[in-house]
Amino acid sequence: MRHVPGVSLQRKLLLWLLLPQLVLWLSGGFLAWRIALQNGEKGIDQTLTQSVRALARQIKPIGDGLLVDFPKAAQDILEQDPADRITYMVSSPPGRFLLGNAQLPAPPAQVDVAVGEAFLYQARVDDKPVRVALLDVDYGTASTRQRLRVQVAQSLTVRERIAQELLERMVLPMGLMGLALSAVVYAGVLRGLQPLKRLEAQIERAGAQPHTGTTPLPPIELTSAPQEVHSLASTINRLLETVARGQQKEKRFLNDAAHQLRTPLAGLIGQTELALHESHEPAVQARLQKVLSAAQRSAHLVHQLLQLARSESNVEMQSIDLAALAREVAREWAARALAQGMDLGYEGDDSLQVQGHPLLLREALNNLIDNALHYAGPGATVTVRVGHEEPGHWALLVVEDDGPGVPAEHLGDLFARFWRGSDKAGGCGLGLSIVEEIALRHGGRTVAEGVVPKGLRVGMRLPAG
Repeated sequence: MRHVPGVSLQRKLLLWLLLPQLVLWLSGGFLAWRIALQNGEKGIDQTLTQSVRALARQIKPIGDGLLVDFPKAAQDILEQDPADRITYMVSSPPGRFLLGNAQLPAPPAQVDVAVGEAFLYQARVDDKPVRVALLDVDYGTASTRQRLRVQVAQSLTVRERIAQELLERMVLPMGLMGLALSAVVYAGVLRGLQPLKRLEAQIERAGAQPHTGTTPLPPIELTSAPQEVHSLASTINRLLETVARGQQKEKRFLNDAAHQLRTPLAGLIGQTELALHESHEPAVQARLQKVLSAAQRSAHLVHQLLQLARSESNVEMQSIDLAALAREVAREWAARALAQGMDLGYEGDDSLQVQGHPLLLREALNNLIDNALHYAGPGATVTVRVGHEEPGHWALLVVEDDGPGVPAEHLGDLFARFWRGSDKAGGCGLGLSIVEEIALRHGGRTVAEGVVPKGLRVGMRLPAG
């Protein structure tokens, strides 16, 4: 099943914390705009109500007529600001123009205006929004009573300008507060996720260190972390303990089984070889030879299993001349290579120091050479190479041959246990697995690559020094 990485927890937290904050910030700005408009409208309403009542008091009935005591200076003051112009209209009966601005619209038709009470409504004059205050009063005698309507209107442009100025003054403080809050939220999320970061770092460090069944992964420790992280660490520690117990059982079984099999297999090989020397019947000898080959393969497998168990145990490292060790092992295999019709040689540095275990490194190189001699075929050239690899100060130990090689898609399978790249008899699929275990035990890694035009290069990269 393919694993698709999801969105990080940090990104989710920031999204769920900062996105609502942005929505609230925009909503607060819109609400501030509406409140500013309402406050401006409330101030205009109070001004218009006072103005319409004051103007109505300046209109005095005389008999059946009206005396409008509205000085020209007062009229000029009302109309002096074009942007905040205040206009008025007097009509009697309502709607019949007497003086002022005849363009002031009447109130909505469905509204019943009470006498003596100011009524406020919005309208448009010269295609601009205005706020209008209306006041109806009665005048005259009982027999000749008439109604007088006074209207005072003020442009809403000033209200909108005031609201806009108020909003502009609020944007900068609100923006700074939003940025400060975002920074606090971001810092809080980072600080809150630090225990998870420490947990991740501990797991990575533990995974990077070489470990075996006898040296399991160390438990995860978090001294100061939220309860949820402690619960997660405890669960992982229990899982690590379970895995360690399973590894220990596997290693003990592998070691015990291999030891128990060595003695009977050695006896079987000895008895079979003795029977081959004593028997002279061709059919019996053929069957005994098959038994001997099978027993020898089983003994080789047991030996490999024991080496695998040994490579995963605790060993002490020491300074080793890897080049000298490689030349010595190559000389030991030279006779077998000549017997198989192959050319085995050494190329590389004269001296190269590494920290390692001589028996394990010797076993790894033995497996590499054995693998090359077994699969390269007669007439092949096998070369043991030791040298520096830059960058990174690595020591490189590889065995290269010009045999048939391995397809590129199977290079990653070379170090898998019991995997074999050929059906050729004699192998058991554990030699390169042992090489990988030894490389990991030394803090290194394995190398497997094809050689042009043909061949295979397999080995280890080890920390130099």
